[in-house]
Amino acid sequence: MIGKANRVLLGLAGLILLVVGGGVLATGLGVSVPSWWPFDGKGDVLLSKGDRYRWRGEGWWWPTVIAILAVLVLVALWWLLAQLRRARLSEVLVDSGDGEGAVLRGKALEGALGDETAALDGVAESKVRLDGRRRAPRARIRLRLEPHGAPAQVLRGLSDEALAHARTSAGLEELPAEVRLKAVKHRAERVT
Repeated sequence: MIGKANRVLLGLAGLILLVVGGGVLATGLGVSVPSWWPFDGKGDVLLSKGDRYRWRGEGWWWPTVIAILAVLVLVALWWLLAQLRRARLSEVLVDSGDGEGAVLRGKALEGALGDETAALDGVAESKVRLDGRRRAPRARIRLRLEPHGAPAQVLRGLSDEALAHARTSAGLEELPAEVRLKAVKHRAERVT
């Protein structure tokens, strides 16, 4: 979600800046611009004195300007906070029984879960990513199935073996997982 929002917002901002900047540059260089373009000469200004003072006397003007700027500030803050949030879980808190707990590296748990998942019958490739909170991690698993791999059998093995072992070894009550399955492309076998 954040990656898509970043690409859309950056693309829109870039497009707007490119169009406006290119138009202002073209006008400044004396290139003819369309008749609808607001700037028409080298000596033209972005906002004339009349444009700056046009709406000052209206009662709705300043509340509208302040509301639009407030929305822009809130969107910018949301975007900044979304950038600072980690996409991957760096560590998992394990209950060690002494009341203090221990810390397990997220990469280590991802690697162990990925290796055990890749060893299941019918799995060609496995990618595991942990996210969520330290005390309540979630797993996102992408599996590429071999031609003979049965999805129901692979999911049963994943749930009963790999996820159960990861839950037990990390001392977690639950480890929810989102699994995406994709088949490996292969050539048709010839029968002679």
